[in-house]
Amino acid sequence: MSRKNLNTVLATAVVLFTFYLAISFLATPATSAPGFGLPHWPAGDGGGFLIVKGSRELAMGLGMGALLVAGHRRALGWVLLTVAVAPFGDMINVLAHHGSTATAFGVHGLTSALIAVTGLLILRETSNASKTHSAAAPTPVAQPA
Repeated sequence: MSRKNLNTVLATAVVLFTFYLAISFLATPATSAPGFGLPHWPAGDGGGFLIVKGSRELAMGLGMGALLVAGHRRALGWVLLTVAVAPFGDMINVLAHHGSTATAFGVHGLTSALIAVTGLLILRETSNASKTHSAAAPTPVAQPA
């Protein structure tokens, strides 16, 4: 499997997992919430924040998915790096609110790292491709006046 194909598989997995989280938090927020790692969940009107999480995941998945399908790989690499901030923030949130340390690092921290690595791999791939392309391009020869 080529590096480009491997990177595409990784990026597709990130997009699909993001859609899975979005659907879970939008369709069944009460059953999805305990896996997040916080010790207490919002009650009453506070439960709407779970829908916010689902909407955030959906927006990120749509943005990454659009770039992946359109073939804008360099932009996808940068967006993956920025998206990695969201699960990192989730990790900090869980730790700051005395939630499950295992979930904070094992779920959110690991997810952030995997998304960031995928973004870096795609950026490296696109950087190498542009170097190869410019090296293969003929150098223009100056014409005598």
